Amino acid sequence: MTDQSSTDHRSRVLGTEEIRRALTRIAHEILESGHGAEDLVLLGIPHRGVPLARRLAENIVRAEGLGGDIERLHGSLDITLYRDDLRKHPTRAPSPTRIPHEGIDGRTVVLVDDVLYSGRTVRAALDALSAIGRPAAVRLAVLVDRGHRELPIRADHVGKNLPTSRSERVFVHLTETDGEDCVDIVRPAGEDQA
Repeated sequence: MTDQSSTDHRSRVLGTEEIRRALTRIAHEILESGHGAEDLVLLGIPHRGVPLARRLAENIVRAEGLGGDIERLHGSLDITLYRDDLRKHPTRAPSPTRIPHEGIDGRTVVLVDDVLYSGRTVRAALDALSAIGRPAAVRLAVLVDRGHRELPIRADHVGKNLPTSRSERVFVHLTETDGEDCVDIVRPAGEDQA
């Protein structure tokens, strides 16, 4: 995780059950907006978007009664080479891009990420997506939308809108990557809490 001063204030905004409920709701919203799972692909943006995409796919398979057909519904989309901050942080290890066998052409792709902030990660994901195919539609699902957009990007499906200041940090922890499910917000020491 990250080092933080012991005087920083950490607040839990989502726990295990809240995350579970948010993902169940998002899965149903995705199904309703696209009229089912027939031509649907969920692509997680590494790192925490990948397990979130898998969980959403599991919820969709369960809701639609598709049996064990989860692998055709989800994958991962590496955005490393499409980021606009590579000059500042040039040593980034690419993650694998894994697209379902049927591909993305003509299908509805839902990009999945943990936190939506400036919109730059999503812009990079859109560029990476256009390099591998042409979906019929692209949607965005995020667990947390914290505001402060720098680009005209918005999520179609949001687990929790979490207004923050720019100095605050939002930490998403998932069982698959961190050993627990929770979302915390950390306010720097001395910042007034509203």
